[in-house]
Amino acid sequence: MSARPQPALSLRQAALQRRLPLHQVMDQPTLTWIAAHRPARSTCTVAVPDPPIPMLPEVAWFALVQAVDGIHGVRHNARVCFLADLLARHHGLDDEQSNALRLAAAVHDCRRHDDRTDAGHGQRAGHWLARHHQAVTASLGLHLSTEAVTAACAAVSLHNVDHNGFSAAQRVWYARAPQLTDLLKAADCLDRYRLPLTRWWPDPARLRVSVPAWMHDVAVDLMLASEQARLDGATHHEAITVACHTVSHLP
Repeated sequence: MSARPQPALSLRQAALQRRLPLHQVMDQPTLTWIAAHRPARSTCTVAVPDPPIPMLPEVAWFALVQAVDGIHGVRHNARVCFLADLLARHHGLDDEQSNALRLAAAVHDCRRHDDRTDAGHGQRAGHWLARHHQAVTASLGLHLSTEAVTAACAAVSLHNVDHNGFSAAQRVWYARAPQLTDLLKAADCLDRYRLPLTRWWPDPARLRVSVPAWMHDVAVDLMLASEQARLDGATHHEAITVACHTVSHLP
């Protein structure tokens, strides 16, 4: 394994200077800063005794090759899928609902055009999933009903839209999968610890579902371990596997 070359300007520096590029990749100074400023561990931190099996999107599913290794790329989607699985367990979803949520999480950002707001990326990904769900579910080893796929597409389409900003059509879509949408939003939010400013980190007050405190600890550890492994030269799959092992052995 060979370490990744480092950019001249870190994401942390670029954010402070309001010069974040369209395509953003984690770097060592930014990750080191995040690790040093992570929130204090909760008093109920627990190991994940039976961590979910890593589910990674295929590189070919991304709209742009620049997105694959970026902050909304393969590892982000895989971590959100992992966190969504934990949230599904916490909220008592049945197998089909859980798998629909995992499907949505695994592809929710795959049609991004850049790493900024990219307001239309959720809708693009939802439409893409609706067209390609047979190939995607086969690749991920999932077997879902038509209704579950439709719910996953709805959640993906809405994951980046604030509830107060829903259009009339989006409210109709939300009514088809309210819990899945809110759980995907929560899982996506939990991976915001990878961002280079603390004001962009998770805000539980913005969520409509409960998230146990220990999941924030897991989210930070999952992100730090996978991003460090990638910076050290691991493949995407190796990085996520290392991270899953890390959170299954928390102190």
